[in-house]
Amino acid sequence: MRPMNFIAAGLSDVGLQREHNEDSFCILSEHRLFVVADGMGGHRAGDVASRMATTEMTAFFDATSVDDGIEWPTDDDSRLTPTQNRLVSAVKLANQRIFQASVGNRSVQGMGTTVVGALFTRADRKMHIAHVGDSRAYRVREAGITQLTRDHSLLNDYLLVMPNLTDGQRERLPSNVITRALGMQDGVAVDLFFESVEPGDVYVLCSDGLNGMVSDDRILGIVNGAGADVEAACKALIAEANSNGGEDNITVVVVRITE
Repeated sequence: MRPMNFIAAGLSDVGLQREHNEDSFCILSEHRLFVVADGMGGHRAGDVASRMATTEMTAFFDATSVDDGIEWPTDDDSRLTPTQNRLVSAVKLANQRIFQASVGNRSVQGMGTTVVGALFTRADRKMHIAHVGDSRAYRVREAGITQLTRDHSLLNDYLLVMPNLTDGQRERLPSNVITRALGMQDGVAVDLFFESVEPGDVYVLCSDGLNGMVSDDRILGIVNGAGADVEAACKALIAEANSNGGEDNITVVVVRITE
């Protein structure tokens, strides 16, 4: 099999109703790693947490390799491949650093962040996605869009145990309360998903400032309309979120798989 490649772009915007941007993202082309983080906390603490998430994950990938033969500090899960172990370890290490900083510095006490990271492995043509919180990963394949992550939110947790909630009961549950984030505790559970990729697949990582303002079908239309221009896709997605109210910070990373 010929190895695949990728093109990627990212963009973050404060939106129309927030005073400062608490989102962060990074694109590490040399590692084929893409990350979006959406911070929360006290005065400007959210941007500290989200920036720590991307910085710590970057530092971990810069310092490690799947060929090192090192066992990284994840739970002992034999189901994880070395690549998956590396990705999950980066998220867990970021969580520890954010938690320690929060405990040790009153000015950022209680800060936290969501995170979604995608790691593309060319040799086996797979995309590995790790996430904590309600930042999302989508895959656009031809005429369809699929949400690959499950929001760690109060509403979703209720639906897991009570899937037959009525519309009225759902409306009474707050939709913006997340139940899992980096920095809340010394340890964190990281959800992991992976799948085979195909040429032309587009992966969209985003904070909830995008999917809260733009429907999945509209995300699909904008991504397909941009074609191979991933920068144009990012700009158009953020413009659409702002045209619909821009109620939150908006961050998006778009990754297109190429031959």
